[in-house]
Amino acid sequence: VSDLRPSALPGSFDVSRSMFDLRSPPHRFMKRYDSFSSVPSSTSSRKDSQGSNKSLDTITLSGDERDFGRLNVKLCYVSSVEQIWITVLHCKDLSWPSSCGENPRIYVKGILTLPKPVQFKSSAKEGCNDIEFMETFVFAIKLQSLKTVRLVFKIQTQTPRKKTIGECSLALRELSSEESSHWLDISPPSK
Repeated sequence: VSDLRPSALPGSFDVSRSMFDLRSPPHRFMKRYDSFSSVPSSTSSRKDSQGSNKSLDTITLSGDERDFGRLNVKLCYVSSVEQIWITVLHCKDLSWPSSCGENPRIYVKGILTLPKPVQFKSSAKEGCNDIEFMETFVFAIKLQSLKTVRLVFKIQTQTPRKKTIGECSLALRELSSEESSHWLDISPPSK
């Protein structure tokens, strides 16, 4: 049981409570701030750690207090033919702004950050909490190029208009011929 009285030190409830939340790793202590706030989520303003009220629309979520979901991908590098195999499996716990509508068409755009970027995109699916894509993309790429390349994923809406609702990425220097599965946390799109 936590002490919800205002006499508690500002911010101490949120930090101590999230420290005992064993579902989140230690480097994400503040991740759960929003979900453990004693203020109902329908309230239009909330006190930040300095005690000032801000509209929810203007709060900058440092450390992503809100979950945008996760993307599951599988990767494999076939060195004999110098090919990278990228399989976009699915998005889980995906959330999007209300301005996108209730069930927007959503797709995943991938970018290999080579000097001349290589782009690809999945087919668009109806937006829901868990979207299955199950699509594989194959590209020829030299092994030495992998050491400096990142694979960036942008989660985008097709309807009502094209908009990036989140993104995630990973480095490819650890790739091997053995297929590896990755769960990537989706972050708000960079400005």
